[in-house]
Amino acid sequence: MTIKVGDKLPNVTLTQATAEGPKPVQTDDFFKGRTVALFAVPGAFTPTCSAKHLPGFKQHAPDLKGKGVDEIACLSVNDAFVMRAWGEDQAVGEDIVMLADGNGAFTDAIGLSMDGSKFGMGKRSQRYSMIVKDGVVKELNVEQGGEFKVSAADYMLAQL
Repeated sequence: MTIKVGDKLPNVTLTQATAEGPKPVQTDDFFKGRTVALFAVPGAFTPTCSAKHLPGFKQHAPDLKGKGVDEIACLSVNDAFVMRAWGEDQAVGEDIVMLADGNGAFTDAIGLSMDGSKFGMGKRSQRYSMIVKDGVVKELNVEQGGEFKVSAADYMLAQL
């Protein structure tokens, strides 16, 4: 079943690459008591994700934070080392937290996985964005296959 507006996010362990190495991140802790703009991509270093999706959130980070977002997070079914390298490649700095859902546990738990096998990618996340307040989904924007419209940063800005 796909998560919907009003649902609480499941408590799942994600991973963030830090200078000290991979760090487990519990979703209950990460989303607790704050407003998070979360966006998910099918894969780090993939064309639309690298040319539009991540750069859009980087560009609009000050605007999102100015409208009450405490944290911006990018999630992908990739490992923490790939997410860190992609964040460094895109120079996201402190603006965006790069979260790895390496085994797809979070993506499966919220019902937003996709099969990218025909592209040699295996199980991945659908492209989406959501506004989460204190662990509860307030806005959810899931793209139709191959599109990039409703999960963009400027679309989210209009929702805040």
